[in-house]
Amino acid sequence: MERNSPVYQAYVKILERELVPAMGCTEPIAIAYCAAVARSVLGALPDRIHVEASGNIIKNVKSVVVPNTGGRRGMEAAAAIGVLGGDETAQLEVISHVSQEARDQLAEYLRTTEITVGAARSEHVLDLSVTVSRGGAWAVVRAVNEHTNLVYIERSGQVLRQKEIQVQQDPDAPDYSLLNVQDICDFAQTCRLEDVSPILQRQIDCNTAVAEEGLRGNYGANVGSTLLKVYGSDVKIRAKALAAAGSDARMSGCELPVVINSGSGNQGLTVSLPVIAYAEELGSSREELFRALLLSNLVTLHAKEGIGRLSAYCGAVSAGAGAGAGIAYLNGGDYDVIAHTIVNALAITSGIVCDGAKASCAAKIAAAVDAGILGYEMYRNGQQFYGGDGLVLKGVENTIRNISRLGRVGMKETDREIIRMMVGEAEHGTD
Repeated sequence: MERNSPVYQAYVKILERELVPAMGCTEPIAIAYCAAVARSVLGALPDRIHVEASGNIIKNVKSVVVPNTGGRRGMEAAAAIGVLGGDETAQLEVISHVSQEARDQLAEYLRTTEITVGAARSEHVLDLSVTVSRGGAWAVVRAVNEHTNLVYIERSGQVLRQKEIQVQQDPDAPDYSLLNVQDICDFAQTCRLEDVSPILQRQIDCNTAVAEEGLRGNYGANVGSTLLKVYGSDVKIRAKALAAAGSDARMSGCELPVVINSGSGNQGLTVSLPVIAYAEELGSSREELFRALLLSNLVTLHAKEGIGRLSAYCGAVSAGAGAGAGIAYLNGGDYDVIAHTIVNALAITSGIVCDGAKASCAAKIAAAVDAGILGYEMYRNGQQFYGGDGLVLKGVENTIRNISRLGRVGMKETDREIIRMMVGEAEHGTD
């Protein structure tokens, strides 16, 4: 692929835009970010905070630990730490460097500050507003469709920013419609690595560190370490265990950054760590690893683009298929092998639902990675799923479109019901 071609340039920009570091689950971090910006706009420490969020944000904040809060969970903790110690210029790393003073103040601030939360009445799957006030002054910050896409900022009735909410909010955003498996394979094979190596090396460094911490510590349900303990250290197990361990740590408030994919740290872990494990096992070169990661990341972004950032469809499924594609590449697989690996993987695990960010995400990640590996091993051994087998259609792009429709359209009511069930549990104290 020519370096100056529109597709090449778009793919590089997509990677730069998507593979960014984030600390903690992205939904509570988005709340902390909006709260930190709102505090900055207000110009004072607020004594009242009100958070309104769409159902998918509520779902993903409910059960996950917010970093730098002493193990606390929920929207109130995320907003409070954002106000107290957040860096409003750091976006998804907003609470990466919270001072000890802010940590020490958190418990008292939560006790003495009026913090209320509510459901946003919005047509947008990702919609978040934080209002902070002190005395007669207030500030409002709203993010829509992307975790850091601030569409509205107000200070005491004066509108400081107002952006039109569109399907594609950023006019400078690259064209995601250019993503397709054939071109992704071509790009991964021919890309000038100096254009992408800093991004990929950061992904390797950050996500490996989180996985190692997950295996060392006692996080969540310890899915990663359990896999190794029970099933041994074969590369197929190690690939699943590393990705799961990263999620174990991340869902339990580990204070290390993760390089995300499709707006999700769990997807960033799933798409990278299994490929890194296989590269080590196979003795792959640094270049081969980088090219496999290009493939796995872009396949995942392609598979997830038609579904959307948040839905009832577990994003680890797309990332597991992407990891399978990267593993196929490391084993010498061409476009045909990679395409069939993706189809096989999606056919296996596309029924997994997203019921929020929490400890069981690590186990779902392990299942999704297993499907990616099985999808590759099936085709390598002359086996595949064919068009007409359930949601599978002839051709990888047609299958991806079907799965996207399932996640975006078919599971809408599933998503609403999951949110109703989770909010109902919270209301009745069975959290």
